[in-house]
Amino acid sequence: MRAAMVTRFGGPEVFELVEMPDPVPGAGEVLIGVEMIDTLLLETVVRSGTAQDYWPMRPPYVPGGGVAGRVLQVGEDVRQDLLGRRVVAGIRGAENGYADRAVAAAEAAVTVPYTVDLAVAAALVHDATTALALFDATKVGRRDEVLVVGASGGLGALCVQLARARAAKVVAVARGAKLARLEQYGADALIDVDQRDWVDQARAVFGGHGADVVLDNIGAPLGEAASTLLARGGRFSAHGAAGGRFSSVERRVADALNLSVTGIEVAQLADHDRTRYIEQALREVAAGVIAPAIGQTFPLDQAGAAHAAIESRTVFGKTLITAGGARP
Repeated sequence: MRAAMVTRFGGPEVFELVEMPDPVPGAGEVLIGVEMIDTLLLETVVRSGTAQDYWPMRPPYVPGGGVAGRVLQVGEDVRQDLLGRRVVAGIRGAENGYADRAVAAAEAAVTVPYTVDLAVAAALVHDATTALALFDATKVGRRDEVLVVGASGGLGALCVQLARARAAKVVAVARGAKLARLEQYGADALIDVDQRDWVDQARAVFGGHGADVVLDNIGAPLGEAASTLLARGGRFSAHGAAGGRFSSVERRVADALNLSVTGIEVAQLADHDRTRYIEQALREVAAGVIAPAIGQTFPLDQAGAAHAAIESRTVFGKTLITAGGARP
């Protein structure tokens, strides 16, 4: 099989396309011929070597924790009727996904309806599961007014769409160059975070009530500025750290306003929860509630270019890698 391997810690140039033996599925596992590969900003951080205290990966390794393709082989105790099936799956340990063959637990391989493109399915693995978990944790309801910070990423765009479907109002915050592409997702207001008065603009949209829920996909300092817009009894999800650190709210402020604050732990899903949310996300796609914002794709031999694009912070939506491995 072909795989994009991180040969050493460093910049995107450390990727090397290598030939490796095809993996063999063990008991309870399937071998997937990979067509589409999900990518994450976190994978660029791990590759850079700056997250060694938190993540176990050491070069050489093959990154990647989410794929979509066809089942080529099944291991012991796995149903034979899975062979040839279109599936999407999270991969244990978030490794070995940047390849045209990947092994996943059979119970994690979710069947993808023929009405859903495999690229769409791959884009759901992390972003949609996280978005659905965030909405469950913050209990977004029909009367809520929601602020989405960092609305132009793959996760942010899905948050805007879910809020449009479930809440009374949604305000999307992103950089000006990306706002036009967010119009299709139906936010009640689009606010340019590059404007110095963006917080005041958002406050005017929410009026005297404030935001019931703030979903912070970026982290400090933008998320902390957004937290000042929360209404009494509001919910703040401080799960993003693209800006370098997670946002925080002073305890005295949270207590005074009876705020509920959750963090990244909400998105750290057990395998069965991720599978359940993938199944739910596929239903939401079929119902027309959500559609992942796939901004750009790169072939497997350009995994480094994919990482460079993500790190540039200029891309819109989800970045995927194509592998073309669905044929036996």
